[in-house]
Amino acid sequence: MTSSASSPYPAPVGGASLFLTFKGPRSTILIIGGDALAASRAFAALEAGIQVIILTRGSVCDELKWRANQRQIQLVDWDTLPSTSTSPLVSTPDTKTDAESLSAFLTENPSISIICITIHTADIPALARICHAHNIPVNVTDHPALCDFSFAATHRFADPSTGGKSALQVGVTTNGEGCRLAGRVRREIVSVLPKEVAGAVRQVGKLRYLAKNTVDQIERDGEGEEGEDSGVTTPNRPVPGWKSSVVESKEESSYRRMKWVAQVSEYWPIARLASMSENEMELILTGDTAQTISSYSTQAGIESSLHNLTLSPPPKKGRILLVGSGPGHPSLLTIATHNALTKYADLVLSDKLVPAAVLALIPERVEVRIARKFPGNAEGAQLEMMDAAVEAARRGLTVVRLKQGDPVVYGRAGEEVLFFRARGFEPLVVPGVSSALAAPIFAGIPVTQRGVAESVIVCTGVGRQGKEVKLPGYERARTVLILMGVARIAQVVGAMMCSDNGSGEGLQSVEGRREGRSYPRNTPIAIIERGSMPDQRVVASTLGDICEALDSAGEQRPPGMMVVGWAVLALQGTGDTSVLDEGEEGDEKRVRRWLGGDRWVVREGIDQGWAEV
Repeated sequence: MTSSASSPYPAPVGGASLFLTFKGPRSTILIIGGDALAASRAFAALEAGIQVIILTRGSVCDELKWRANQRQIQLVDWDTLPSTSTSPLVSTPDTKTDAESLSAFLTENPSISIICITIHTADIPALARICHAHNIPVNVTDHPALCDFSFAATHRFADPSTGGKSALQVGVTTNGEGCRLAGRVRREIVSVLPKEVAGAVRQVGKLRYLAKNTVDQIERDGEGEEGEDSGVTTPNRPVPGWKSSVVESKEESSYRRMKWVAQVSEYWPIARLASMSENEMELILTGDTAQTISSYSTQAGIESSLHNLTLSPPPKKGRILLVGSGPGHPSLLTIATHNALTKYADLVLSDKLVPAAVLALIPERVEVRIARKFPGNAEGAQLEMMDAAVEAARRGLTVVRLKQGDPVVYGRAGEEVLFFRARGFEPLVVPGVSSALAAPIFAGIPVTQRGVAESVIVCTGVGRQGKEVKLPGYERARTVLILMGVARIAQVVGAMMCSDNGSGEGLQSVEGRREGRSYPRNTPIAIIERGSMPDQRVVASTLGDICEALDSAGEQRPPGMMVVGWAVLALQGTGDTSVLDEGEEGDEKRVRRWLGGDRWVVREGIDQGWAEV
């Protein structure tokens, strides 16, 4: 999917619906009709805790009769209302009289907040006008022009642990383009979701309750429920100053707990969320470094891998494998990584950004722990993982330390090698496909290309303990790949474009944040988020407009990387491989042609061909 913008904010496109979830005992729905559809609408309202009044004339279906006898709904016969003809000879309603009666009824029942009409008579338009005159939203079956709202095709999931209905619902609407098709799309969506999804919702609800009630919850900067899902654009916003050894205030503790709930909800596999015990929840929220995140049993079998790469553990001693999981798509796992996860691992210690599709390959008998790493807790989570690996290896287990991409490309593998070696374990480093090279390919960007980019530099946008790093200067024939810097894109872009005051070096003007020439404002840049995964997003623009472009695209989707240089546009559309053959005076025209006159473009998803690979 491709979208573009020529203004600072996205332009609204009509034809959609405003999705809301509506519930509460203070609301009443009036359903005009007594057929099976009216019963269906009544049941949906009852499940949402809404009071139901059925207004009908003549026959009523058996379900509505039964619910009325059970005092679940209120049945009102239209013939008992004032101003309505009560003559037994009248077989059809008088339109004017029915409209007047409905108006009087609505005046006498101010709690009615929505109306649904399921009957099929000639007086429908007059009844709808009365609803509109009372400023009450109305839905009229088979009359979309009269409707203020519509009913989505919904599914409420069953909780597998209890067999009862859960809090999780999904709804699909085609906005009047195909109601029957909406039902089919709903079934397709439900069929592909994990069976544990309702249980995951239940357990996360318990975790949120514990997080909010263990200490007094506070409001911080208008973020609602402490940043969990109420207004924070990304769960990776830092929790300032947290250390496990420091005594927290109630405010700090509450804020941290809700951030951990957000992290767990965002990154843990659905099945793992559903299986959380209350003891594990409490350990998660207390920050106990000795916690067990997941518990499975049975030691993995020992087999030989292909190509004589020996991964089987030596006798009577455990071992540690530092394994790269690639950029995210399961098809990009190496054979060695796949074998390590599926055949040899007793314990998998995974970084939080390893996608669920990769973790799903791990047998259920294998224990899995997910790093609780977020800004403000990165060092503590790293030490926790390393200590856990050594402890397990000393018990004779094969430990797979699973990292995204390649372990040695900003994966802190070097630190872990030295840490494990000092404690008597020589880890085996298993390479992975680096996202630095793979993600641009999924975005249609070559990191090198004849006539455009003759070299490539891989760097980070975040230094150790959050310090700023020195970025490379501008070279027209070079592509710069910046990992882990999207959260600080304003600082990164500022350092790259800051003027060098004519010195040609720019060191003083940017206070050491860049080494070399400043970048032209029109230099192409692409932000690739969740590269190679189904929800991949590419935001492409120029250095001058990229911050605004990213803000307009909505909430961030970590992990993300930046690709800076003319290679970004080399293969877009009809392509442009003449960058190095022409001077800089033609660059503005080149950028306009690439962006189609807009200031940025946004592309969603990956090539459908990857579904078959």
